[in-house]
Amino acid sequence: QVQLIESGGGLVQAGGSLRLSCAASGRTFSKNAINWHRQAPGTEREFVASIRWSSGNTYYVYYGTSVKGRFTISRDTARDMVHLQMDNLQPEDTAVYYCNQDGYWGQGTQVTVSS
Repeated sequence: QVQLIESGGGLVQAGGSLRLSCAASGRTFSKNAINWHRQAPGTEREFVASIRWSSGNTYYVYYGTSVKGRFTISRDTARDMVHLQMDNLQPEDTAVYYCNQDGYWGQGTQVTVSS
């Protein structure tokens, strides 16, 4: 059974940092884009970041407008994981964060930022 497993969420004060990780169980990540989305209560799911393999060790990365300049997505090919480094977190970043690829979604990890 294929699963994506997120980890690294938690409670942090405004201005703080967290690092989320996503691992695949039952498969390895393909070369297609791996994405992070988030969803806060009462809102629609929002695109956060994406990383897509280009060639060799070259990847393309994309960010949502609200996180650009504060979040960094990266791929750890040795451990077959994807990370989302989140800096200067703000209360509006509070949400459940999901990784996904090829139609597979994880269960999400809660990020809560206090003011």
